[in-house]
Parts: sequence; C-alpha cells; structure tokens
Amino acid sequence: MMKKSETMDLQDTIRTYRLFSGSYDIVFGPVFHPGRKEAVRIANDRPGQRILEVGVGTGLSLPYFRADSRVTGIDVSEEMLAKARRRAERLPQVEALYVMDAENLEFPDNSFDAVLALYVASVVPSPVRFAAEMRRVCIPGGTIVVVNHFTSTSPILGFLTEALDPVTRYLGWSTKLKMKPFIEEAQLNVDEVYKLSKLSLHTVLVGTNEKNGHG
Repeated sequence: MMKKSETMDLQDTIRTYRLFSGSYDIVFGPVFHPGRKEAVRIANDRPGQRILEVGVGTGLSLPYFRADSRVTGIDVSEEMLAKARRRAERLPQVEALYVMDAENLEFPDNSFDAVLALYVASVVPSPVRFAAEMRRVCIPGGTIVVVNHFTSTSPILGFLTEALDPVTRYLGWSTKLKMKPFIEEAQLNVDEVYKLSKLSLHTVLVGTNEKNGHG
C-alpha cells in the first residue's frame, strides 16, 4: 500500500502550477519532450481515435496528435490550461480542454479509445485512484500510456532520488513513487515497460485496458 508521504496534496499541486505556469514551457518543456512525443506516438497510432490526455498542462503535446484524431485534455490548473487553449486555437484535432481533477474524471465509462498521462502519477494525491479513472473512461481493449519518474530499484540511486523529494515537492512532484506497487495496486495491465535512453529519468508504461472500472 502506497504511503501518504509518497503522494502529493492537491492544493499544493494547484498552487505550484499556478506559480510555474508562466515559465513551465521553458523550464520543463525540453526535459519532458522525448517522453511526450513517445506517448503520443503510441496512443495516436490509428486514425479517428477519441483520445484523452490527463494532465495536459500547457498543451505542449497537442501539436503532435494526428489531425484526424479527436483529443480532449484535462488539467487541474486553470493557468496551465489558459496557455493550452491558446496553443490549440489552430489545431483541428483538439476537441475540448477542461479544468478537471484527474482522480474524478467527469466523463462516462468507455468514452475514449486511448488515454495517456504524462508525468502525472507523481503529482496526484492518489496514483491508484488516478489510474482507476483512466481505466474507467478508456474502452475495453483501449490503450493506456503512462510516462513517469519512478524511484530507482538501485539502492544508491533510490536513496539519492528520495533524498531530493523535499526539493521536487516544491517543484510539484514526488520522487517516492515506486513502479511495481503502483502497477499492482492500480491493476494496470502493462504490456511494455521501457526507458527511451539509458540516462532517462522517465519510464514508459504501455498497457491494454482489459479490466475496466474502479477495480
């Protein structure tokens, strides 16, 4: 069972992204770019799909979706979404952008063919609840993609990254999320787990939504 110390407080997250919304693209855009493009490539591999991006932020991923897809994005930060809306003005694939809590998605069951979440699992109060909501709104057999930092299984690296947790919490995320407990408790059916490079801090999880609902 994941501990409260391993997760984030929602109001702290909202305050952090309000603070960083103006500089987010410059500070974090390049760092997260490879994982962002990879997740879109996986989730957006067929024409005409209904796709949900959880935690769309300032919409940096939106230009990479196919023009024939129907993309909905949600984020808890109104300030971040304001930038996403400006970015989406000339993107026909963007259907809607909503202020919404990732743990309480306001969509019916089976609303989307694919759901992706980039760097979100470490910023939500309950990663398990967040993942359950992704599964609920994704069709059975649909694609779920999670890109995130997880605590290293190496004792030394794990200790070092966890030691940085007080600093990263100020920036809006926790370094204490462990991958195996997250996958097991979230009941994610994961087909692939990989990093884009040996030096990458982020792991790509690709799954098929076989178990629909809150589980």
